[in-house]
Amino acid sequence: MKLFYKPGACPLASHIILHEVGAAFEIEEVDTDAGVTKSGKDYKEINNKGYVPALELETGEVLTEGASILQYIAAQYPEKGLVPEVGTVATARLQEYLNYTSAELHKAFGPLFSGSATDEEKQAAIVNVGTKFDYLNDLFGDGRTYLLGDQFSVADAYMFVVSNWSNFVGVELARWPNVAAFVARVAKRSSSQAAMRAEGLLG
Repeated sequence: MKLFYKPGACPLASHIILHEVGAAFEIEEVDTDAGVTKSGKDYKEINNKGYVPALELETGEVLTEGASILQYIAAQYPEKGLVPEVGTVATARLQEYLNYTSAELHKAFGPLFSGSATDEEKQAAIVNVGTKFDYLNDLFGDGRTYLLGDQFSVADAYMFVVSNWSNFVGVELARWPNVAAFVARVAKRSSSQAAMRAEGLLG
Protein backbone atom coordinates (compact mmCIF):
# COMPACT_ATOMS: atom_id res chain seq x y z
CA MET A 1 0.00 0.00 0.00
CA LYS A 2 1.05 3.60 -0.48
CA LEU A 3 -0.20 6.51 1.62
CA PHE A 4 -0.16 9.96 0.03
CA TYR A 5 0.23 12.61 2.72
CA LYS A 6 1.17 16.15 3.67
CA PRO A 7 3.32 16.42 6.83
CA GLY A 8 1.25 16.91 9.97
CA ALA A 9 -2.06 17.03 8.09
CA CYS A 10 -4.95 14.61 8.62
CA PRO A 11 -3.24 11.68 6.77
CA LEU A 12 -1.01 11.43 9.83
CA ALA A 13 -3.88 9.53 11.47
CA SER A 14 -3.81 6.86 8.76
CA HIS A 15 -0.02 6.83 8.97
CA ILE A 16 -0.24 6.13 12.71
CA ILE A 17 -2.72 3.29 12.18
CA LEU A 18 -0.55 1.71 9.48
CA HIS A 19 2.21 1.55 12.07
CA GLU A 20 -0.23 0.28 14.73
CA VAL A 21 -1.13 -2.75 12.63
CA GLY A 22 2.38 -3.37 11.36
CA ALA A 23 1.37 -3.10 7.70
CA ALA A 24 3.82 -3.11 4.81
CA PHE A 25 3.44 0.29 3.19
CA GLU A 26 5.15 3.23 1.53
CA ILE A 27 4.46 6.94 1.90
CA GLU A 28 4.73 9.73 -0.64
CA GLU A 29 4.48 13.42 0.16
CA VAL A 30 2.11 15.62 -1.81
CA ASP A 31 2.39 19.33 -2.52
CA THR A 32 -1.33 20.02 -2.60
CA ASP A 33 -0.80 23.64 -3.65
CA ALA A 34 1.15 22.61 -6.73
CA GLY A 35 -0.88 19.44 -7.19
CA VAL A 36 2.13 17.16 -7.56
CA THR A 37 3.63 14.29 -5.60
CA LYS A 38 7.23 14.11 -4.45
CA SER A 39 8.05 11.93 -7.45
CA GLY A 40 6.53 14.50 -9.82
CA LYS A 41 3.21 12.84 -10.57
CA ASP A 42 0.05 14.84 -11.16
CA TYR A 43 -1.80 14.19 -7.92
CA LYS A 44 -5.19 14.69 -9.58
CA GLU A 45 -4.50 11.46 -11.49
CA ILE A 46 -4.32 9.67 -8.14
CA ASN A 47 -7.06 11.55 -6.29
CA ASN A 48 -9.09 13.91 -8.43
CA LYS A 49 -10.38 15.63 -5.29
CA GLY A 50 -6.91 17.14 -5.02
CA TYR A 51 -6.47 16.78 -1.26
CA VAL A 52 -4.95 14.22 1.06
CA PRO A 53 -5.10 11.50 2.23
CA ALA A 54 -5.25 8.87 -0.47
CA LEU A 55 -4.34 5.24 0.03
CA GLU A 56 -3.30 3.24 -3.01
CA LEU A 57 -3.97 -0.45 -2.47
CA GLU A 58 -1.89 -3.31 -3.83
CA THR A 59 -4.58 -3.80 -6.49
CA GLY A 60 -4.06 -0.24 -7.72
CA GLU A 61 -7.44 0.87 -6.36
CA VAL A 62 -7.33 4.18 -4.48
CA LEU A 63 -9.27 5.01 -1.33
CA THR A 64 -9.87 8.59 -0.20
CA GLU A 65 -11.34 10.33 2.88
CA GLY A 66 -9.54 9.78 6.16
CA ALA A 67 -12.35 8.15 8.12
CA SER A 68 -12.86 5.54 5.39
CA ILE A 69 -9.16 4.81 5.08
CA LEU A 70 -8.75 4.42 8.83
CA GLN A 71 -11.58 1.91 9.05
CA TYR A 72 -10.38 -0.01 5.99
CA ILE A 73 -6.88 -0.45 7.44
CA ALA A 74 -8.24 -1.53 10.82
CA ALA A 75 -10.63 -4.02 9.22
CA GLN A 76 -7.72 -5.81 7.55
CA TYR A 77 -6.22 -6.48 10.99
CA PRO A 78 -9.19 -7.34 13.25
CA GLU A 79 -6.89 -8.92 15.82
CA LYS A 80 -5.53 -5.45 16.65
CA GLY A 81 -8.90 -4.34 18.02
CA LEU A 82 -8.78 -0.87 16.46
CA VAL A 83 -12.49 -0.92 15.55
CA PRO A 84 -15.29 -2.50 17.62
CA GLU A 85 -17.47 -5.37 16.49
CA VAL A 86 -19.91 -4.32 13.77
CA GLY A 87 -23.45 -3.66 14.95
CA THR A 88 -22.57 -2.77 18.52
CA VAL A 89 -23.14 0.47 20.37
CA ALA A 90 -19.35 0.83 20.45
CA THR A 91 -19.31 0.87 16.64
CA ALA A 92 -21.91 3.63 16.63
CA ARG A 93 -19.80 5.56 19.12
CA LEU A 94 -16.75 5.11 16.89
CA GLN A 95 -18.70 6.61 13.99
CA GLU A 96 -19.91 9.40 16.25
CA TYR A 97 -16.35 10.39 17.20
CA LEU A 98 -14.99 10.04 13.66
CA ASN A 99 -17.81 12.23 12.35
CA TYR A 100 -17.36 14.77 15.14
CA THR A 101 -13.66 15.06 14.40
CA SER A 102 -14.26 15.44 10.68
CA ALA A 103 -17.36 17.61 10.56
CA GLU A 104 -16.83 19.71 13.67
CA LEU A 105 -13.26 19.88 14.99
CA HIS A 106 -11.39 19.51 11.69
CA LYS A 107 -13.69 22.00 9.98
CA ALA A 108 -13.37 24.47 12.86
CA PHE A 109 -9.61 24.68 12.31
CA GLY A 110 -10.05 25.54 8.62
CA PRO A 111 -9.82 29.35 8.79
CA LEU A 112 -6.68 29.12 10.94
CA PHE A 113 -4.83 27.46 8.06
CA SER A 114 -6.31 29.68 5.36
CA GLY A 115 -4.15 32.38 3.83
CA SER A 116 -7.28 34.29 2.79
CA ALA A 117 -8.99 34.34 6.21
CA THR A 118 -9.23 37.75 7.87
CA ASP A 119 -8.07 38.40 11.43
CA GLU A 120 -11.72 38.54 12.48
CA GLU A 121 -12.42 35.18 10.87
CA LYS A 122 -9.41 33.65 12.57
CA GLN A 123 -10.45 34.98 15.94
CA ALA A 124 -13.92 33.57 15.42
CA ALA A 125 -12.35 30.23 14.48
CA ILE A 126 -10.31 30.18 17.70
CA VAL A 127 -13.53 30.65 19.68
CA ASN A 128 -15.20 27.91 17.64
CA VAL A 129 -12.31 25.50 18.20
CA GLY A 130 -12.58 26.28 21.89
CA THR A 131 -16.22 25.16 22.00
CA LYS A 132 -15.22 21.84 20.41
CA PHE A 133 -12.49 21.37 22.99
CA ASP A 134 -14.99 22.22 25.75
CA TYR A 135 -17.03 19.21 24.68
CA LEU A 136 -13.99 16.92 24.49
CA ASN A 137 -12.67 18.08 27.84
CA ASP A 138 -16.00 17.18 29.43
CA LEU A 139 -16.01 13.83 27.60
CA PHE A 140 -12.63 12.85 29.01
CA GLY A 141 -13.68 14.15 32.40
CA ASP A 142 -15.06 10.72 33.29
CA GLY A 143 -11.52 9.36 33.45
CA ARG A 144 -11.52 7.38 30.21
CA THR A 145 -8.11 6.80 28.62
CA TYR A 146 -9.31 6.85 25.02
CA LEU A 147 -12.53 7.81 23.26
CA LEU A 148 -14.05 4.34 23.61
CA GLY A 149 -12.65 3.67 27.06
CA ASP A 150 -9.42 1.78 27.67
CA GLN A 151 -9.01 0.52 24.10
CA PHE A 152 -7.17 2.67 21.54
CA SER A 153 -9.09 2.97 18.26
CA VAL A 154 -8.85 4.63 14.87
CA ALA A 155 -10.99 7.47 16.23
CA ASP A 156 -8.25 8.31 18.72
CA ALA A 157 -5.64 8.60 15.99
CA TYR A 158 -7.78 11.08 14.06
CA MET A 159 -8.79 13.05 17.15
CA PHE A 160 -5.15 13.24 18.24
CA VAL A 161 -3.93 14.60 14.91
CA VAL A 162 -6.56 17.32 14.67
CA SER A 163 -6.33 18.30 18.34
CA ASN A 164 -2.56 18.55 18.02
CA TRP A 165 -2.98 21.26 15.38
CA SER A 166 -3.59 23.59 18.31
CA ASN A 167 0.18 23.71 18.75
CA PHE A 168 0.57 25.33 15.32
CA VAL A 169 -2.12 28.01 15.53
CA GLY A 170 -1.62 29.50 18.97
CA VAL A 171 -4.44 27.69 20.76
CA GLU A 172 -3.15 26.73 24.21
CA LEU A 173 -4.36 23.24 25.12
CA ALA A 174 -3.60 23.87 28.79
CA ARG A 175 -7.10 25.44 28.95
CA TRP A 176 -8.46 21.91 28.42
CA PRO A 177 -6.32 19.67 30.65
CA ASN A 178 -8.19 16.47 29.81
CA VAL A 179 -7.69 17.05 26.09
CA ALA A 180 -4.04 17.94 26.66
CA ALA A 181 -3.54 14.71 28.61
CA PHE A 182 -5.20 12.69 25.82
CA VAL A 183 -2.97 14.28 23.18
CA ALA A 184 0.11 13.57 25.29
CA ARG A 185 -0.92 9.92 25.75
CA VAL A 186 -1.40 9.28 22.05
CA ALA A 187 1.78 11.17 21.17
CA LYS A 188 3.77 8.74 23.31
CA ARG A 189 2.58 5.64 21.44
CA SER A 190 5.33 4.05 19.39
CA SER A 191 3.12 4.18 16.29
CA SER A 192 2.62 7.93 16.68
CA GLN A 193 6.32 8.48 17.24
CA ALA A 194 7.22 6.45 14.14
CA ALA A 195 4.71 8.23 11.91
CA MET A 196 5.66 11.71 13.11
CA ARG A 197 9.35 10.96 12.72
CA ALA A 198 8.79 9.70 9.15
CA GLU A 199 6.92 12.92 8.30
CA GLY A 200 9.72 15.06 9.67
CA LEU A 201 7.71 16.26 12.68
CA LEU A 202 10.16 14.85 15.21
CA GLY A 203 13.94 15.02 15.33
